Amino acid sequence: MDTIESIRRLKYRYLRALDLKNWDEFADTLTPDVTAEYGHRLSFPDRDALVGHMRNSLTAAIITVHNCHHPEIDIDGDTATGTWYLTDQVIFTEQRQILSGAAFYSDEYRRCDDGVWRISKTGYTRSYEAMESVSDTWQLLENRWR
Repeated sequence: MDTIESIRRLKYRYLRALDLKNWDEFADTLTPDVTAEYGHRLSFPDRDALVGHMRNSLTAAIITVHNCHHPEIDIDGDTATGTWYLTDQVIFTEQRQILSGAAFYSDEYRRCDDGVWRISKTGYTRSYEAMESVSDTWQLLENRWR
């Protein structure tokens, strides 16, 4: 597998593990010293802080859907950078609210001593973010965490 495809798969695994709340797999996509900044509200100095926040915040009552596409990836030896277009949705089941948005991710990657690429810096700048309350007729028919 070539390097760009490895990095694509890394980003997809990061998103899948996040949406499935698979915290050990999510942590494995990150270097221990990863830094993250998601918009103006959320920033983290390392992997433990980032994973801990996600684990504690994204309870069974919150469903996330993240889609990244149109990657622009540049390789420089054992480091790389990437820009991705993000569309996302967060469903707050108990509050009956849905957050939707779009952003551009800016990532840095590092090939670690075990030969595996991991995210060493990540974050996004929002294009927009919107919150809506759903009506009483809206029904969540399936939720794998309930």
